[in-house]
Amino acid sequence: HQAILPLRGKILNVEKANPVRALSSEEITNLITAIGTGVGEQFNLEKLRYGKVIIMTDADVDGEHIKTLLLTFFFRFLPQLIENGNIFVALPPLFKVRKNKDRYVFTEEELKRTLSKLSGNPTITRFKGLGEMGANQLWDTTMNPKTRKLKKIYIEDAVEADRVFSMLMGSDVQGRKDFISENAKEANLDI
Repeated sequence: HQAILPLRGKILNVEKANPVRALSSEEITNLITAIGTGVGEQFNLEKLRYGKVIIMTDADVDGEHIKTLLLTFFFRFLPQLIENGNIFVALPPLFKVRKNKDRYVFTEEELKRTLSKLSGNPTITRFKGLGEMGANQLWDTTMNPKTRKLKKIYIEDAVEADRVFSMLMGSDVQGRKDFISENAKEANLDI
């Protein structure tokens, strides 16, 4: 039904690495093996082992960085999976609000709305990462196909995506700073 491939920390930034180095990285090799399709000329969609490849990271800056590194890998080495609709991102909650029952909340704005509807003093738990959730909480919020929230990854404009990935993950430091400055207010990041 489901499988989990734990990755240790941040994977290699494939945007800055040559393909030989990228494909010799242990974490990337494990990822390619788990997915089953191979890459490049050996790519075969029929060998895909899972209908959904779900990236699951903490809802913080480090988690966003890891997610971006993984999306860069998929965009550069397995774009067919994005085009075919197989790549998703799990949306873990930031908070648990307890007042008679548990409510999982995914953004600061949603927390404000939830608290405005509750009387008294509910208990608020701030999740700092997936690792601090209990097994039941992780199942209910992020793993259970009936209750989890997923975001499907699309390539709307391959040329624009290519430009943004190159800028964000490449060596253009000033371009990256400008992009972050221009888009920081729209980002949904827990800093």
